[in-house]
Amino acid sequence: MGIFSRRQSATAEQASPVDFAPVEEVTPAGVALDPRLRALTGEWTIDRPHSRIGFSVRHAMVTTVRGSFADYDSELYFDGARPSQSRAHLVIKVASVDTGVEQRDAHLVGADFFDASRYPEMVFRSTSTVHEGGENFRMTGDLTIRGITRPVDLQLDYLGSVMDPFGYERAGFDGTTTIDRTEWGLVYNQRLEAGGAMVSEKIRLQFDISAIRA
Repeated sequence: MGIFSRRQSATAEQASPVDFAPVEEVTPAGVALDPRLRALTGEWTIDRPHSRIGFSVRHAMVTTVRGSFADYDSELYFDGARPSQSRAHLVIKVASVDTGVEQRDAHLVGADFFDASRYPEMVFRSTSTVHEGGENFRMTGDLTIRGITRPVDLQLDYLGSVMDPFGYERAGFDGTTTIDRTEWGLVYNQRLEAGGAMVSEKIRLQFDISAIRA
């Protein structure tokens, strides 16, 4: 998102310590991870000014509304040798939602949608991570909205790493998942005269992440 052990055995003559390297995981298809990913093992945090946690939703059946959250906290751990040990924890302040329209944002934080006064935070906590091959991972976790927690699968793509001009080591990830908002109690809607709904029940969540080593 290695751990080394040291074992000694006692015999008639003192045995030398033996180092055991971490067992590197492989994909379900049996393909080993890129060895360069091992160097990324460690704690990371999301660099907010260069990242975006957002969503998109179909509006009135014909257009797409996009929004993002400006205020959130993050804890990330990536294990380049054993992806299953990787984990993520995000706490998003729903009142920081921004769709570019103040009236719409006020509606979203009100009781019809996020009800921010009662449920100020949306939380994602990973439960498992699987390397699917190449630079593609699947992270499963629990997503909590309005006090309701349900599992989601996040498609997570590694975009690369670099040392920036300011001395920060950066790694990029692109994550997406689609949820049915009604499963989290976000049921408000209006019906259209021609049929269909004003706001789609399907929401695409997007995580454009520039992480820096903690």
